[in-house]
Amino acid sequence: MNIGEKVLSILRREIGEDEYRHYIRNLVYDPELSRSDRACFHAPNIFTARWIRTNYAETLAHLFELESGIKPKIDIRIGNRRPATPAQASQGADSTKSSKNAHLNPSFTFDSFIVGSSNQFAYTTARSVAEKPGKQYNPLFIYGGVGLGKTHLLQAIGNYRLGFGDRIIYTTLEQFMNKFISQVKTGTMDRFREHFRQCDLLLIDDIQFLSRKEQTQEEFFHTFNELHNAGKQIVMTSDRQPKKIAGLVDRLRSRFEWGLMADIQPPELETKIAIIQKKCELDGIRLDKEIVHYIATHMGDNIREIEGTIIKLNAMSAMLNQPITLEFAKNAIKDQIKEKQENVNIDDIVRIVSRELNVKPSDIKSKKRTRNVVNARRIVIYLARNLTPNSMPQIALYFGMKDHTAISHAMKKINEIVDNDENFKVLLEELSNKIGSESKETE
Repeated sequence: MNIGEKVLSILRREIGEDEYRHYIRNLVYDPELSRSDRACFHAPNIFTARWIRTNYAETLAHLFELESGIKPKIDIRIGNRRPATPAQASQGADSTKSSKNAHLNPSFTFDSFIVGSSNQFAYTTARSVAEKPGKQYNPLFIYGGVGLGKTHLLQAIGNYRLGFGDRIIYTTLEQFMNKFISQVKTGTMDRFREHFRQCDLLLIDDIQFLSRKEQTQEEFFHTFNELHNAGKQIVMTSDRQPKKIAGLVDRLRSRFEWGLMADIQPPELETKIAIIQKKCELDGIRLDKEIVHYIATHMGDNIREIEGTIIKLNAMSAMLNQPITLEFAKNAIKDQIKEKQENVNIDDIVRIVSRELNVKPSDIKSKKRTRNVVNARRIVIYLARNLTPNSMPQIALYFGMKDHTAISHAMKKINEIVDNDENFKVLLEELSNKIGSESKETE
């Protein structure tokens, strides 16, 4: 064991197994590039490298000093440099070629994926496949809506296997189809088949686009069989289950269901908040808690869109030389919020609030003054004002009120409660999240 490995072993005992597994496990010491005054490590991606530099560099330097008497500069470099086993060493050239041809985003790793109840099963099965490809869940079929993390998990499997010398192919179904059509035209199908049927791990994104592509389905059927019979791992993503992909031949549909199907649901509020916080942490962006909650509550479930919003806020703040306040954030993303509000109506809000608070929809729209009904009605008014483009007079008209005065009073009362009751504030955020998710599903 060299000094770097010894230091990592000591650090593992100091910070605990969970923290080590999340942040340090993929850090590799490089004795060839290290000197007495510089300790060089390799991290798998820029996000991990940045996190380690910020949070562990000083601790690592101190541990080196305890071992050698010299406190080195900690140098974290990007790239998976793992000690090769004899079997991997013999595949060195193939591994290098595979890394270049895999077309994987290095930031899509298991460590950078935020896990919540909405994606726990998909994450766990993807990790199992990465650790033991071709053994139990083959194929793995991950499905869910747009921007929920399917591609992240798909490529995380590939990035995990890069250090093992596997021949990896990541492609979208569109790319697969275009390559197939091109090589049919040029009479080079042998080259196409050799490329796709001699890999160890085939990762196919957006498999739903096989729909009604008869020739491509035929070719993919044979590619699937060749790989599966050889014990090679196949992982696919789709925006829907195989049985819901129209125009998919039965023999392919049945093969997609051979292994394991794992769905990713829209993230709950806590997971969205964690994703925003992680993105800010990795990119060095400071957002107050109320801004994080505002984005999580109002920006829907598309994680890519949420991350894009954070990047936009940071860019605008830098260009305008202004701090990111809640008011700044609201102005910056108001057009995106308006677009989402147009997909929500008051009937949606009444339906969901009545269900969650166990109050009849007819009671909410009535003149009843019992405490639970009044509370539910105020919440509907508050959410209608914030989640829809309706004005106060329009909301008053919906409830059969004479003018907007009662709406204004209800808004004032709710704002007072929000300011003094954190649990009530969380309730509003959870209701907003449910309304946004269910409205999107009915589009």
